[in-house]
Amino acid sequence: MSVPLHTTGKASFDDIYSRPDPRDYYARMSELDYGIPELAKPHLHRQIAEYRAAAGAAPSVLDIGCSYGVNAALLRLDTTLAELAGSYADPDAGTDEFIARDRARLAAADALPGVRFIGMDASAPALDYACAAGLLDAVVHADLEATDPTDEQRAVLASADLVISTGCIGYVTEKTIARIATAHPERRPWMAHFVLRMYGFGPIEAELTALGYRTERMPGEFAQRRFASAAEREQVLGTLASNGIDTTGLEDEGRLYANLYVSRPLSPHTSIE
Repeated sequence: MSVPLHTTGKASFDDIYSRPDPRDYYARMSELDYGIPELAKPHLHRQIAEYRAAAGAAPSVLDIGCSYGVNAALLRLDTTLAELAGSYADPDAGTDEFIARDRARLAAADALPGVRFIGMDASAPALDYACAAGLLDAVVHADLEATDPTDEQRAVLASADLVISTGCIGYVTEKTIARIATAHPERRPWMAHFVLRMYGFGPIEAELTALGYRTERMPGEFAQRRFASAAEREQVLGTLASNGIDTTGLEDEGRLYANLYVSRPLSPHTSIE
């Protein structure tokens, strides 16, 4: 099928985020060998563990662009993307049955007891599913590129201790990240963002630095997925070339790649010391 390009140059999958359950999302992503949330999993585990050690308590984790609660599912169910895709592949199951199955699995074995997951996304159906299934404890349905959060949304965002993302940077910019970082008037959350190399992290890092953060790019490149089309490949390779980024052995082999940026506040008034 023809896959349209988002204005950022990346393929747009808007159609699969408006369904009442994640079966089409996982089916489409499986076709493209989508893997970044699974590659991110051990790194996110490390961030959660380090926060717990520093604060003496489990964090509230805010996942920006969470869709159907993918990162929460991987972490809380201690599972894989392939297993998740398989669990939603039953053509005869209805949305309510999928919700019941997810809730039962969580009740039987939540791998991160005490950790609270907050999801933020522009798709109300995806958030509704993740919340009904128990994968997310709270949700924020907002476009913070366009407007400040409401008082109610700000209160939810302000409860976050660790902010993560595994694919939304580019769709969201420093506008969204700054609004989240400043949701609480007195403290700043830790952050860990997987960012496609075609976008980079410069503007966000500059905004976070101004807010009192120090950012470190962690070692390695992380394969997000195969290109969805020849048009996407051409667009992405062109963007990377124009930014002076060498794609040898990475994007020119047919996949999108990301880097991991970890940002933590420096001030003792906004950080965990």
